[in-house]
Amino acid sequence: MVNGTTNNTITNNIFANNKAELANKILNDLDLTVDVDVTNELNTNGKQETTNNDNGNSNGNDDSNNDENSNGNNEDSSNGTDNNDETSYLWGIDSASETTEDFYACVRDNFGTPKILARYLGTNDGVSHGLTGEQVDLIHSNEADILLIYNGFTDATGYNNGVSEAKKAIALANDLSAPDGVAIFADIEPNYPVDTAFIEGWYDEVSKSSYEPAIYGIFDSGEALTNAFNEAVENKGEIKENTYLWSASPNIGITTEQDAPEFKVDAPEGSLAYGWQYGIDDETCNIDTNLFDGKLTDVLWKH
Repeated sequence: MVNGTTNNTITNNIFANNKAELANKILNDLDLTVDVDVTNELNTNGKQETTNNDNGNSNGNDDSNNDENSNGNNEDSSNGTDNNDETSYLWGIDSASETTEDFYACVRDNFGTPKILARYLGTNDGVSHGLTGEQVDLIHSNEADILLIYNGFTDATGYNNGVSEAKKAIALANDLSAPDGVAIFADIEPNYPVDTAFIEGWYDEVSKSSYEPAIYGIFDSGEALTNAFNEAVENKGEIKENTYLWSASPNIGITTEQDAPEFKVDAPEGSLAYGWQYGIDDETCNIDTNLFDGKLTDVLWKH
């Protein structure tokens, strides 16, 4: 007669990016006349791998981020940022047209419901209509945040020029009663001459105001704007830390909100590249389509 206790412990650690099945079979075969207490303990530790390609559809909403407006992407490695926390992305538009009820109806019927609408400070004759207080109220009533663009120049060179244009943009934002802490994006088009001095002047002047410095343009590698920005950062590191970027690269074409792509913007490594204008020149409603990192809403004119 044998008296005793047998304890079996099995631990399984699983890391998988698809459905994982685990079968455990424990056989205790004691060929004796025994009085034995047998305890089998089984521990299984499982973790589901998440990637940007796990979207259930092209808009990829993920319940885990508790944001119904997110397109569900968890990580943006394209601009060198290290995001350990889950990141949500918001679909939005920009337009040079006046924001009216008919405009909103066109966008909703053909594309979706933007959570961010980018509009211009001041009217640039023949180019863009300026944002008005009435339009601000309409946008906010449609539960969208406003991104402010300034396009009152065509020459982005010279420190004093950067300061001068920043002062004009700040005055327009003040006239519109834009709240403190909102970013103003300098619109530097690809055909504009641009240099480091302008970026430094723009940054210095906006930083002294109640607003936040920001730049829109094509930030693809090798572009004149990208080179000028990187050189400005070398001269003054805080420019990269405090300047928000909205890049029009890569251009993959207009889509609906539902068919928005995975967020993959071209921009200097480690920059605050929170905006991606991925599709331009829609002729139906005169809009461009965008994705925005949810962190950008900290410096938008909230509804």
